[in-house]
Amino acid sequence: MQRLSLLSRALGVYTKSQLSSGVRTACVQQQVRGQSSVRVIPAYKRPSPSPAKESSNSVQTSQAAEEEPDFSPPSSQPATPAFGGELGGRSGNGEQQDLSGSLFNPDEGYLQGSHWSTSFQGMATQPFDPRISEMLMAPVTESDIEIKPDGLLYLPEIKYRRILNRAFGPGGWGLVPRGAHSVSGRTLSREYALVCLGRFISQARGEQDFFDESGLATATEGCKSNALVRCCKDLGVASELWDPAFITQFKAKRCVEEWVTHAVKGSKKRMWRLKERQWDYPWTKK
Repeated sequence: MQRLSLLSRALGVYTKSQLSSGVRTACVQQQVRGQSSVRVIPAYKRPSPSPAKESSNSVQTSQAAEEEPDFSPPSSQPATPAFGGELGGRSGNGEQQDLSGSLFNPDEGYLQGSHWSTSFQGMATQPFDPRISEMLMAPVTESDIEIKPDGLLYLPEIKYRRILNRAFGPGGWGLVPRGAHSVSGRTLSREYALVCLGRFISQARGEQDFFDESGLATATEGCKSNALVRCCKDLGVASELWDPAFITQFKAKRCVEEWVTHAVKGSKKRMWRLKERQWDYPWTKK
């Protein structure tokens, strides 16, 4: 007991009699040589908390409360379509949206909330006005027809746009994307729907070849034009170009097939051209 008393005084440990004398104390756990002992500190020796620290702690607590994350459920309102340039646009609340990845993105910003990306509204409800039908189904002008070197007849896509503008007026028709672009090898394709006077008319997939990434912009435009030509078949525009009898007659009347030589490679090939046209470089007739 005497040893314990000496050890207690050396460590500044107060006895139970000192605690009962009315001295206010606080206990702090301390480790002494691997053994736990209780050190009692009188209240008058304990440092009082600093007012500055208390105010700083209260400020940190209030900031933490303000920065508490919001776990409320997201709004159920439909997304607002974003209209803008190729690389960005502004939503309905004025926030800038990044559309740079929209080329191969199936959920493109400007299609969100648009029913025309999936709708067939107005399909086959009634015929168009006779005046419109006559413009659409008018016989193709032979002087507008072109022929590819492999013998395929075609009408330049700008001719289709002019026919639609005459029939429905600028703004009375449009092509609506029905999905994202698809890439297969070096061929870019996309589904489009033709809408005229607020009515679904036709749907087709356009395609266009490209050789490197620098030609993607041109390929997307060619893809859209190719889809337009295919959609116009359902309106009867230039339907003669899919008629075998007309194709045979037109070729015999206005086209010629000849052997031509490549000016650089020296290779020979049979190719078609219109009779009123001449061969362009590097192809020449020898």
